[in-house]
Amino acid sequence: MKLFLREQRPVIMIYFVQLIVVTFVYWLDGYRNVAVSLYAVLLSSCLLTGYLVFRYMTHRSFYRRLEQPVASIGDFTDVKPESPLSEALHRLLKLQYRHYLSELNEHTEKIESHIQFINQWVHQMKTPISVIHLMIQQESDPRSMAIADELDRLRKGLDMVLYTARLDLFEHDLYVETLALEKVVRRATSTQKRLFIRGKVFPVLHMEQQLSIVSDEKWLDFVLTQLISNAVRYTTKENGKLYFRANQEGGRTILEIEDEGIGIPGSDLPRVFDAYFTGENGRKFQESTGMGMYLAKEICHKLGHEIELESIEGKGTVVRILF
Repeated sequence: MKLFLREQRPVIMIYFVQLIVVTFVYWLDGYRNVAVSLYAVLLSSCLLTGYLVFRYMTHRSFYRRLEQPVASIGDFTDVKPESPLSEALHRLLKLQYRHYLSELNEHTEKIESHIQFINQWVHQMKTPISVIHLMIQQESDPRSMAIADELDRLRKGLDMVLYTARLDLFEHDLYVETLALEKVVRRATSTQKRLFIRGKVFPVLHMEQQLSIVSDEKWLDFVLTQLISNAVRYTTKENGKLYFRANQEGGRTILEIEDEGIGIPGSDLPRVFDAYFTGENGRKFQESTGMGMYLAKEICHKLGHEIELESIEGKGTVVRILF
């Protein structure tokens, strides 16, 4: 009703103005019968009121739809036009909606095609990396070791691209099962043994063997790999240690990963999980991409886990995953 009255305000104002003007013209012509003038005003007002009531009743659903918040972009389709104006607007909205869906489908197909190309490209790149790794795995000279280290970096970079591309289609690649937490952590640390050797960092596990979690092993392994890589990268201390602890608290299983690295400045802590944020440490260590912690948080969120981070600059960082 408020919207209707606001729209009809000019009509009502013009009506009263023309009523005054016509009455004044008759008064100037010498017509002084007040009772007849008031009767004419009453009849005219009744006609205006009838017009406004008719206008409101025929446009009521239209005004109601304009006033209600839209829950989805296709919400207007349930409106039944009852007047030429609402019918014309309804046709326009339907036409725009079809154009929108057409453009949206076109962009969706492009994105899906791009993601498919990225996935195929990553898998193609993994083949020569595996072949090169097989060619040098029996060699122990410094040159071969350096090549192996660079292959590890390449493999991790490709994995990050692959998992980033798959993140939007997470539900299509999800297999949830009950896992022994200690075995998952030991498998992740064993896979990263070359990284530990290169960084001169030693993993220390303090975990109860009977702790179990419900998660997706592949996605969780990627999260642990990112956390381990960050911990080793930012540990400059000779013979530093990376501690893995797990316990149950308040009905939850908590995995804690603590390093002896350089820590994170307090000003950077609120943005650690933002995409592409590298911070002060990222500028000192050129390998940082700013995507590792972002992906870890997104994957944990999709898996139903929580991830927390505490850090003291110069002393180290603690990351907790709450299952």
